[in-house]
Amino acid sequence: MQNELKSPDIVSECSDCGKEALVERGTYRFRESGLDNVVLKGIEIVKCGACGNEEPILPNLEGLLRVIAVAIVTNRLPLTGAEVRYLRKYLEMSGDQFARILHTDKSTLSKWETGAVNLGSKSDLLIRSVALNLGRGLRDEAERVTRNFEHIDEESTAPPKRIEVDSETLEYEYA
Repeated sequence: MQNELKSPDIVSECSDCGKEALVERGTYRFRESGLDNVVLKGIEIVKCGACGNEEPILPNLEGLLRVIAVAIVTNRLPLTGAEVRYLRKYLEMSGDQFARILHTDKSTLSKWETGAVNLGSKSDLLIRSVALNLGRGLRDEAERVTRNFEHIDEESTAPPKRIEVDSETLEYEYA
């Protein structure tokens, strides 16, 4: 009777050191997004035993970035500075361009993005609206999301909820 062969782990090359690395499926905190609260579930991760580098394999990066943008604009908590910066970058705008659209100056936008100054509730709504109307693939969400603006808790000081994204379905939930 022949021994059953165990399927080998998928092997890849580490992008940092070039050595052999294993590919495993797991959970990954997606800090590359610029947000500390985005977690990818069920994602393939290249893990290098030599240098310790870990990086996700992102088969649909554009779709993932879009889902994160939708999760941000639909969240009922006030926008954080990091979320404002994420939305600006998602729109592929410089600070000058985004500030002009918002009818504010670049230094105010910078203070919002760094958290040095809190974002006012009207500016929060304007940023969400601009993102919905100008963001790639977000326009279809605009009516539904805008109708729920009334449910945003403008007074909340709670930290942002964790956004968990299923890597295969690109569905998200707040945790």
